[in-house]
Amino acid sequence: MTRNVCITAVDGQTGFLIAELLLKEGKFHSKIDSITGLTMDPASPKAKELESLGAKIVPHTPGRERIMVKMLKDVGCDTICLIPPAHEDKYDISIELANAAKKAGVQNVLLISSVGCDYADPQKQPRLREFIDIEAAVLSTKGDPDNALGHSPCVIRAGFYAENLLLYSEQAKQEGILPLPIGENHKFAPVALGDVAHVAAHVLAGKGKHGFDDKHRGQMMIVTGPMLCAGKELAEAASQALGTKLEFENISEREAKKVLAAQSPSDESEKQYLLEYYSLVREGKTNYIATTAFHDVTGTQPTQPEEFFKLYAADLRPRKKVKHNGA
Repeated sequence: MTRNVCITAVDGQTGFLIAELLLKEGKFHSKIDSITGLTMDPASPKAKELESLGAKIVPHTPGRERIMVKMLKDVGCDTICLIPPAHEDKYDISIELANAAKKAGVQNVLLISSVGCDYADPQKQPRLREFIDIEAAVLSTKGDPDNALGHSPCVIRAGFYAENLLLYSEQAKQEGILPLPIGENHKFAPVALGDVAHVAAHVLAGKGKHGFDDKHRGQMMIVTGPMLCAGKELAEAASQALGTKLEFENISEREAKKVLAAQSPSDESEKQYLLEYYSLVREGKTNYIATTAFHDVTGTQPTQPEEFFKLYAADLRPRKKVKHNGA
């Protein structure tokens, strides 16, 4: 049984890390025949690195569905990892990719969705809610005997990436604060991006008589971090990891917009997504953890907040204040 995987948005963090795991880690690589990476920026460092590791990098031009169908057929793609891109037209691009996969006869589809999309209000959190519509489009063919794509689907609803907290590294280093617009008391469970990528890699490399391993096929996997944290608890975990005091500061959404505008190179739609997720936290709709899928798929435990902050200590550790004498 062949396994020719196409991964979308490989110039982004999620797509890159999933592809890198499949290419470099033996337990996955041995089960994969080929990897094709789709990217809207073929010259990006991430795309170049994946190409050097053995991936076939293909330019992705939205609006050219016919060309996409031909490409998927030409590379013999039987499995697609559909990652909605960080782009203003995320929904349209994702639907076009799903349609191209259907027309190309791709058998297995893994969609990376978002935790919280089912709680999102279409009026207040439209960027989050988009994921529900993307899920519906991808899963609409499940059970259709005349459509290969409906045969072996899987969805991972990934939690809020802990790496997003690194957007506040300047405040952490300069002022010793972690400023988030999440309110004082409500909690959420940030997940390390690497944990989500590991679950995805297991799914993409897993094989069964119907395509994906039967343990994964048809699953809606919700993957959050292992610890519910309010802002103060996040700051405490960071302080433990860094060996220095870091304080949580609850800021307004307006202030959060300023911080993101000043420090984040992300697409505007991604900044909006982050602000919407924070609003979901303030509404008390993220007060849960979901680690069963992670444990069942990987056989290990997800990364604890303190472990995560240790990994990125150099980015967050506050600088020691220098005392000036006189002048």
